[in-house]
Amino acid sequence: MRSYISAIGALLSGALGVLAFSPFDLWPLALVSLYGLFAFTQSLPARAAARQGFLWAMGLYLPGLWWIHNSMTLFGGLPLWAAFILVALLAAYLSLYTAAALWLAQRLVPIQAWRVLLVLPALLIAADWLRGWVLTGFPWLWFGYSQLEGPLAGVAPILGVQGISWLLTFSAAALWLILRRQPNMWAAIAGVGLWALALSSNSLQWVTATTSNSFALIQGNIEQSLKWVPGQLEASLERYMELTLPERGVDTIIWPESALPSSEQHLAPWLEQVDLLMRERNQSLITGLVSQPEEGMAYNAVITLGKNSIPYQASHSNRYYKQQLVPIGEFVPFGNLLRPLAPFFNLPMSSFARGVAGQPDLQSAGQNLSVAICYEVAFPSLVRDNMKVDTDYLLTVSNDAWFGQSIGPWQHQQIARMRALELGRPLIRATNNGVTLVTDERGKITDTIPQFEAGVLTANVTGMTGLTPYARFGTSLLSGWLVVSALLGIVLGRKQHRWRQQQINAKESLIAKARS
Repeated sequence: MRSYISAIGALLSGALGVLAFSPFDLWPLALVSLYGLFAFTQSLPARAAARQGFLWAMGLYLPGLWWIHNSMTLFGGLPLWAAFILVALLAAYLSLYTAAALWLAQRLVPIQAWRVLLVLPALLIAADWLRGWVLTGFPWLWFGYSQLEGPLAGVAPILGVQGISWLLTFSAAALWLILRRQPNMWAAIAGVGLWALALSSNSLQWVTATTSNSFALIQGNIEQSLKWVPGQLEASLERYMELTLPERGVDTIIWPESALPSSEQHLAPWLEQVDLLMRERNQSLITGLVSQPEEGMAYNAVITLGKNSIPYQASHSNRYYKQQLVPIGEFVPFGNLLRPLAPFFNLPMSSFARGVAGQPDLQSAGQNLSVAICYEVAFPSLVRDNMKVDTDYLLTVSNDAWFGQSIGPWQHQQIARMRALELGRPLIRATNNGVTLVTDERGKITDTIPQFEAGVLTANVTGMTGLTPYARFGTSLLSGWLVVSALLGIVLGRKQHRWRQQQINAKESLIAKARS
């Protein structure tokens, strides 16, 4: 019975973590959830700790990612029970990383305090990084995202989102040690000191303002089920033009990802006419669409029309091709085997090619915009690598209509806003049906419009110059500390363990001599 209660406790404490993320934004629950991870694992041997850690992670990932089922059931043709199995398998796969970190920490360091404070937090962040990289990666539900409105936000421009994740994990570990029967003074001192430094970092200003430009973000709110239906193209073009034409007073107009449900090459004559119109109005227009420059080669693309140095022509250079594709949605691993199994593996436009690294910023109305298309914004290193020294704004275009009225789009916008905070650039986010928004360089929302409504968000946005420490050094500062922390914990923990064993052996030897 005790083991069942412990398992339920691990599941529930993991599930509490979901409420720390948007749209709930109960950021203190991230610390409570991570505290539960330590409480339900650190008094157990390695295998048992790994099992409990797996259950804790399942409690986090299964409800936290359940929104994925909308694309499977509404658009992929799967019954709900099959979608549940697939999401549960994804959650189980992600949970293995947490379980492996716990098992390895227990095996490496037998002394609890060193393991809990120094080794396990480092290994848990390493596990997060691995699941964000292996098999193209899925870097979702990193706890640092939950602190965007919390007191630890100032850490992001220095160490990135995972710097916040590490501080939360370390704090939960310290709290667990402090609340045990023998409080750990050093854990308390370290925890209070780190929080004080994190709080003070909120007052630091890493970048400076440049010039302001005006933007109009067009939210078309076109049903995903209709988007690729034959005959819908004309209706989509009409919707976007109707919303665009009144916006004569802005510098740049932005349409979302795949706003035009046809290929660029098919629409080339129409795009030329729009390019000329925008030039006459002295405006730029940025739109997402599908580009097929070669036979059998399609890219998820963003292009610029109108006021820029290059008149439009098919495959002109003022464009961006998506680099990080969505598994199943934009490419199907082992497609020859999976596509015949279910309609889910044949979603519209699920055979894209990857864009190359090192693509230039988009030029629009004299400003430089660094682009991330939809899912790409969840990869911090990719967005950082895309940004240049002279980038004025971050731009992300998305279409979260695949996920209906779920928490998925809210988690997505929270991730996107973290990129603004890390890199010290305002974020412009244009979507098909929400969440369309503009933030300042700290990721704070300055303008937004409601979900599931066709509309226009107009905003004056001030560009920024300068580089945050994270923009300069990436994850190298945090990685260096995690390596030092883990090695220090392993060395000190093993050394203390050997000393204890020597003491025990010496005591047993004295007892044996006394008896003889």
